[in-house]
Amino acid sequence: MGNANDTAPRNEGEGNRSAAKTYNDAQRKFVESGKVERAAKDAEHALETDEAEELQRAEAEGRKHAKPHEQKREI
Repeated sequence: MGNANDTAPRNEGEGNRSAAKTYNDAQRKFVESGKVERAAKDAEHALETDEAEELQRAEAEGRKHAKPHEQKREI
């Protein structure tokens, strides 16, 4: 059995609590930064430019890998 000084990543089993915490902390920090509104406007603008087709292709590709009930869900 390893000791507290081991640097090897540990298996957290079903679900990865430390990764979830890291993700949630980053999301909270982003929301609290006040940058959400600007990011939303940038994304909306991207859908009105030449980038729209590329974004739609990427979304379609991502949906191919989603569970069936998620494939048709409106975002």
